Amino acid sequence: MRRNAGARIFAVVAALVVPLVVPLVMPSGASAAGARTAAADPLVSQGRTVTASSVEAAGLEPGKAVDGSTSTRWASAEGVDPQWIRVDLGSPHTVSRVRLTWEAAYARAYRVQISPDGSTWSDVHSTAAGDGATDDLTVSGTGRYVRVYGTQRGTPYGYSLWEMEVYGAPVSGGGTPVQANGQLRVCGIKLCNEHGKQIQLRGMSSHGIQWYGQCLNNASLDALANDWKADVLRISMYIQEGGYETDPRLFTDRVHSLIEMATARGMYAIVDWHMLTHGDPMYNLGRARTFFTEIAQRHNGKRNVLYEIANEPNGDAVTWSVIRDYAHQLIPVIRQHDPDAPILVGTRAWSSLGVSGGGDETEIVDNPVDAANIMYTFHFYAASHGSAYLNTLSRAADRLPIFVTEFGTQSASGDGANDFARSQQYLDLLAQKKISWVNWNFSDDFRTGAVFTPGTCPNGSFTGTDRLKEAGVWVRDRIRTADDF
Repeated sequence: MRRNAGARIFAVVAALVVPLVVPLVMPSGASAAGARTAAADPLVSQGRTVTASSVEAAGLEPGKAVDGSTSTRWASAEGVDPQWIRVDLGSPHTVSRVRLTWEAAYARAYRVQISPDGSTWSDVHSTAAGDGATDDLTVSGTGRYVRVYGTQRGTPYGYSLWEMEVYGAPVSGGGTPVQANGQLRVCGIKLCNEHGKQIQLRGMSSHGIQWYGQCLNNASLDALANDWKADVLRISMYIQEGGYETDPRLFTDRVHSLIEMATARGMYAIVDWHMLTHGDPMYNLGRARTFFTEIAQRHNGKRNVLYEIANEPNGDAVTWSVIRDYAHQLIPVIRQHDPDAPILVGTRAWSSLGVSGGGDETEIVDNPVDAANIMYTFHFYAASHGSAYLNTLSRAADRLPIFVTEFGTQSASGDGANDFARSQQYLDLLAQKKISWVNWNFSDDFRTGAVFTPGTCPNGSFTGTDRLKEAGVWVRDRIRTADDF
């Protein structure tokens, strides 16, 4: 039953008249050092799969407690004890902190529990003196599942959480790409992991999140990480064409959420400033400053974020000097907040290293961006871009740090017949030269370049090959081959 605000406030006040005060006891292993570790660990629960013992009504489902919004919530059935909410972290994690933001219907007595399998539970925190508001708990435990188990309501109603946030890190040996490689950096002309080893990342780009955001959900990203075994997700946020400029707050929040979802699955996240029309990056420089300032401020503690600052500069007036000047103005904005993450710089003529505009890599070699820890992007579509592009890429990779942030097996429109023979030539070169790559695109768009058949999103199935187009089967097979980390 729904209750009105007045009744809820009365109930909460009544419940607080005679509070039971019990000293807070730190969980086993908690200490000042533990608190510092907890503060440093990333959020690993946002966007994960959640279940609960009950739901009060439509719109109050358990997923609302891990969506990153303090205006949506989970609520249990009213008047019943016990009740619980459980989040699946996707793989074993060491958990150092749990933050619970209660709605008015809070728990007087509850336990925070952790489990390796969802059936055997160990307490990492318990209290009989809950008073609502926010409980920010330093805990110590290891498992895949975290549960809040309420045994005594603080009001006559049920239990309700605006947010349930779990912080921690994948267990050593868990094998996620981020765990294996840590903070990436550019060493010489290669992408290297935190141990100095040259590596190649392979993964998928979203389609524009203004059109195909429904293809990026818990089930699809679980499949991308665990079934496809992808290392990286490129989050493609268009600026025009119904994207960022129409609602900066909405699209910035979508990118925040997708970064958290990639992080929770141990994948790298490329934040793609997908400028296309207008093709001059300077046109959106002010917007880019605002957007990347917030993204870098929020995520500078993560090890898995890369910034792609100009998707495909294009147009006769957009020379390499224009792009270089743009990079010189925007890179310091990011570096002010995130000094460590690699930054990916678009190249002339639709990120073709200038080839589509009659040039080649020498314009960059002769006048590189004056900044450290950067790479230059190259895009290709195998049915449109033949030996001139392939040969330019091969030469450039011997003189410049290159990242292929977008490619397709079709024509440059993302549609038409697949040229798998030419595509394989490119991928063989990329493997030989340790160049990371991302395929376009992880959606169910009707074009042949979208990996899923129309109608797959949002419900799937996303695992296996039943809902994949021909290009989807081809690229999934190549992402799934063993990484050399």
